[in-house]
Amino acid sequence: MARLPRLVVPSQPHYVIQRGLNGQHIFQDTDDYTTFLAWLRAAARTYKVAIHAYVLLPDGLHLLATPSDEEGLGQMMQWLGRCYVPYFNQKYGRAGTLWHGRYKTSVIDADNFLLTCCRYLEAAPVRAGVASAAEEYPWSSYGHHAGIRSDNVVTDHPSYWSLGNTPFQREAAYIELSAQHLPAAQIAVVEAAVLKGWPLGTDKYKKELEQKAKRQVLPAKRGRPFKQPSSA
Repeated sequence: MARLPRLVVPSQPHYVIQRGLNGQHIFQDTDDYTTFLAWLRAAARTYKVAIHAYVLLPDGLHLLATPSDEEGLGQMMQWLGRCYVPYFNQKYGRAGTLWHGRYKTSVIDADNFLLTCCRYLEAAPVRAGVASAAEEYPWSSYGHHAGIRSDNVVTDHPSYWSLGNTPFQREAAYIELSAQHLPAAQIAVVEAAVLKGWPLGTDKYKKELEQKAKRQVLPAKRGRPFKQPSSA
């Protein structure tokens, strides 16, 4: 099945994944994580991309981000690569690309899937076996959403603000929500959409997105079009 061209829609949240080449670690010590986060914060502000959630894993990174225009997300990711890859290569005595291909992204239906994606993303360290609980992992936005620490990388999405009228209410509601583990079926839906570049949303959302983008946003069905029988 042919891969659809990458879809970036201004003012819509996107789930972004970038992985290390052949599964290699792209973060090896505390300085690597903090250096990348500082550059992420700077790049997001420069290219007007709001980062709603993130996790940096040893072998890759996940972001939930809303670009203000069609170019900002790509420019941000390109700038991060131009800064971080030379830093990493010089530090660890290597050469060449650090990434396993281009970053992958999926446009997200915020009303129905934004908080689901936040929970999926911030639980990644637990699924990967590098933390026993989300609150124990320092390199994600969970601590910000749960009120454990303030994080200047994060711009809260309206979906998060809808959880309560005060910071305490929002944080308590998010902790309770995150304690409810995502069903395997929901995890599979998120992963399929992001890895294949499909939008994640309701059928109505996808149809509206297709009209707005004026292009196909889902893969065409396999096989030849059904041929109507001849009336002769």
